[in-house]
Amino acid sequence: MTVTPDIASLAASDRVAGTLYTDPGLFELEMDRIFHSTWVWVAHESEIPKAGDFKTTWVGRRPVIVSRDRRGGINVLLNRCRHRGASVCETPQGNGNGFTCPYHAWSYALDGTLRGIPYPEGYEDVVEKKDLPLHRLKVGTYAGMVFASFDHDIEPLEDFLGGARLWIDRFMKQGAGYPIKVQGEHKFRFQGNWKIQLENTTDWYHFPIVHRSWMSSVDAETASMLSIMTDETAVTHALGNGHSVSVSVAEHADLDVDDGTEKLQDRFGHIVEELSKDMPPEKVRRIVRSLHGAGFNLNLFPNIAMSMSFFRVLRPISVAETEIRHVALGLDGGPEIVNRERLRIHEHFQGPFGFGSPDDAEAWNRVQRGVAGGADMPILVNRGLGREKPNDFGQATSHATDETGMREAYAKWKRMMTDAK
Repeated sequence: MTVTPDIASLAASDRVAGTLYTDPGLFELEMDRIFHSTWVWVAHESEIPKAGDFKTTWVGRRPVIVSRDRRGGINVLLNRCRHRGASVCETPQGNGNGFTCPYHAWSYALDGTLRGIPYPEGYEDVVEKKDLPLHRLKVGTYAGMVFASFDHDIEPLEDFLGGARLWIDRFMKQGAGYPIKVQGEHKFRFQGNWKIQLENTTDWYHFPIVHRSWMSSVDAETASMLSIMTDETAVTHALGNGHSVSVSVAEHADLDVDDGTEKLQDRFGHIVEELSKDMPPEKVRRIVRSLHGAGFNLNLFPNIAMSMSFFRVLRPISVAETEIRHVALGLDGGPEIVNRERLRIHEHFQGPFGFGSPDDAEAWNRVQRGVAGGADMPILVNRGLGREKPNDFGQATSHATDETGMREAYAKWKRMMTDAK
C-alpha cells in the first residue's frame, strides 16, 4: 500500500488534493492519527439512562460498547474478548448485567471487569482475572454528549470542544425546559469518502440547489426561513480544533432570546391549540418556536454534526464508503404531540423517503465518482476567503454559504495527519 509521502502539501488554505478522497494509504493513516487518537462522539446519555443500559457503536473502525454500570458510571469498552478476540456483544441497544463472549463464554461486567471463565482448570497460576478486563477507552461527557478516545493522555474534553461549547449549550435549548432525548435513528451508506460528508454540514451554498425539491414541498413560511443566500445574518464561524458552526436562522441561534415579535408558523396551529389547554402562553410559545430545532448546524470534528434538530453521525467504512446515522431528537418528558411533530419534520427531510437526505447522498456519491476520474486535480474550498474576518472571539467568520467551516476542518486534519506521535 502506497502512502502519499508529503501529507502537508495535500491541504492548503484554499484547496485540498483530490487524493484525500481516494488514497487508501491516507485513509489508513486517518484511522490511526485521527479517529483512534482524538475524542470521538459515541452516544447521548439519553440512550443509556439506566444502570445496565448499553449500546454498541464504533470509534473509527473499532467496535465498542457504551454502557452504564451499577454505580451510574459511563464506560466505553472495546468490543473484543480478551481470550480469542471475538466480539462480546452484537445487540445494537439493550439492558443487561454484563457481556458474555459467545465463543468460550468468558463473561464481563458492565464496566468491563472479567467476572468468569468457564472450566478454569488449566488456567491455574496462568490467568488473573483482574489483569484481563475489556479494554477501556477514556470517556468524557459534556451536556449529555458522550465522547471516547483510545488516547488516555488526550487533552480534557472541554478543552478539545473549546469554542464549540457555547453552541452545544445553545443547541440543547431546543428542549424548551425539557432535557433532550434520542427518539430513534436510521442509517444508510453512501459510496464516498467520509470527508465529503464532513464538509456538507456547514455548506449552505448547496442548499437551494440540491434541496429544491424539499423547498418546494414545504409551506412558504418554512421555505422563507431557510432562504439565506442574501441574508447577511447567516454566517459561519470557525471554532477551532476543526469545529465550526453555520447559523442559518439568526433569530433562533439562542432560543432563550425572544422579543415576542416573531409570528408562530400557521402549520403548528393545532399544536398551539392543544398545548394551550394546560400550559401558559409563554411556555407554549417557547416550545413551538423550538420545533424546527436550533437555528444553526454545528460540526464537531471528526464525526458528529448537531444539525438544527438532529444528530448526523458519520462512520468511515473504507476510503470510498461511509455510513451515516441520522438521529431524531425529542423532549424527554415533553408533550407527546410535540415529539410526534418533531419526528414528522425529521422524516420529511432526513428520513429514508424524505426530500433532503437522498438528494445529499446522491451529491456525495457523484463527488466520489468525479474525483476518481481526476484525483490529481484539487478540491476548491476557497469560497468567501476574501471576505473572511474575525468575530468578537477572534474566530474566522464569513457568510453561511462560504467554505469557512471546511477550511477549519482541513486545518485540523492537516495538523493531526502531520503531527504523528
